[in-house]
Amino acid sequence: MSSSTATVIRNVARGPRMRRITVHVDDPGALAAPPEADAAVGIYFGGPDGPGRTYSIRALRDGGAALEVEVCLHSHGPGADWATRAQPGDRVLLDHPNSWHRPPPDAGWQLLIADLAGLPALCRIVEELPAAGRAIVVVEVIDDADLALLPSHPGVSLHAADGGNGQGPSGLVQMAAGLAAPDSPGYLWFAGESGQARLARKHFRALGWTPDRYDITGYWRADAEAWNARFAPVAEAMMELYRRAVADGASVKAAMEAVDDALEREGL
Repeated sequence: MSSSTATVIRNVARGPRMRRITVHVDDPGALAAPPEADAAVGIYFGGPDGPGRTYSIRALRDGGAALEVEVCLHSHGPGADWATRAQPGDRVLLDHPNSWHRPPPDAGWQLLIADLAGLPALCRIVEELPAAGRAIVVVEVIDDADLALLPSHPGVSLHAADGGNGQGPSGLVQMAAGLAAPDSPGYLWFAGESGQARLARKHFRALGWTPDRYDITGYWRADAEAWNARFAPVAEAMMELYRRAVADGASVKAAMEAVDDALEREGL
């Protein structure tokens, strides 16, 4: 299991809705944070059995010993409370690092779609784009203060709107669907609310996008408490569907999509 304890060494504001927290990782080799630009890690701030949340790794320094995450404060809960109050010296557990952003080698451009929860990963992806890289960035924020976090890049065209993010209806997928895309092989990356992730997957699959050309990830879920209560009775059946798909040779991505299709049939 990839994990390590860590110590908070810095906590600074990054605009009105974002905190950047730097931790010193006790054992970077054991944690083995992935190199992809949308890498994320689980942070448990109440002990191994306490509450925890998954956050995007904004930067890795000093051979992985200094790890920076950015935490969006657009909602209330244990994660936002921790991010607001974390102080140097606080101890945390880092666990289960993961990543999704894997453009095919022949992708000449990228379509990058995110809301506030996906903004830290989006910022790092743009920051690490090659100098000659091209990307269409579609982002839904609360206001322009959030956009100030995005790095500039000469190959990026930005399309932004205020809305969604738990404050009102989201138009993220509609905004992306209305854009003209280059007529050449590309790559799609999405990070946002799970319902919007499902809409994005259905829309772009209908346009002919194949799974090797996209990574679409739900970072959070609107009305999560009610959804979780409805999910509980079918949880084991969905886990069995996932295990069976993988055993039959499906990729993790394909197995997860099969589960999401089944959840939709269940009204979830």
